[in-house]
Amino acid sequence: MALITSADNQKLKLVRRLHSRSQRSRLGLVLCEGEDLVDAALEAGLEPVELLVAGETVEPALLAAASTLPHPPRVVAVFRRADLPAYEARDACIALWHVADPGNVGTLIRTADAFGAAVALSAGCGEAFGPKALRASAGAAFRVPVGGFDRPHGRRVALVAHGGRPLDEVELGGPVVLVLGAERQGLPDDVLHGCDDRATIATPGPAESLNVAAAGAIALHEWARQRRARPGSET
Repeated sequence: MALITSADNQKLKLVRRLHSRSQRSRLGLVLCEGEDLVDAALEAGLEPVELLVAGETVEPALLAAASTLPHPPRVVAVFRRADLPAYEARDACIALWHVADPGNVGTLIRTADAFGAAVALSAGCGEAFGPKALRASAGAAFRVPVGGFDRPHGRRVALVAHGGRPLDEVELGGPVVLVLGAERQGLPDDVLHGCDDRATIATPGPAESLNVAAAGAIALHEWARQRRARPGSET
């Protein structure tokens, strides 16, 4: 394969186009930058549309110029969004309402992966498969089923900063959907009314509230603790 030596090469043009969320959405493609992230996608069984390797398929300086990373990546790959995991029901799901920061979205996808949970996103959430969320997920986005906010079925428990029952007193038997909103706005009344219970994480310190990614991790840990404590549980 001939080495790419021109910035006008179509593969490099595609990489640059995929810096745009609208282009990623329109083309149905996902851009992965860096060896760890690309390796995670390949290990999950994804077949790259394009695979560019510095010094092997493309001049390193050209690949660096086409990347969004602060340090030049050795590998950049493009995958099809349709090849990522389809949504499937799991015993626990994190449902996010208008969590706009893709870093928080990616971190929660990584947390869901650790606990075997699914993730559901409302409109207005950060892009789950954009560069920032993919990096924050550390490759978990290639394993975790992600769907729309209304997809998961089960007992819905809203996580609220104040006024809910203590989290460890709320029954989290499956299937359960843990509903979290953005830190500043929280959950609107119509979403709260659609939930079966409200839970609050006790915080004896002076902080007003927890970061949404931290709250989601604590809630999933409590779900797992209750699951282990049930008679006959093997987990």
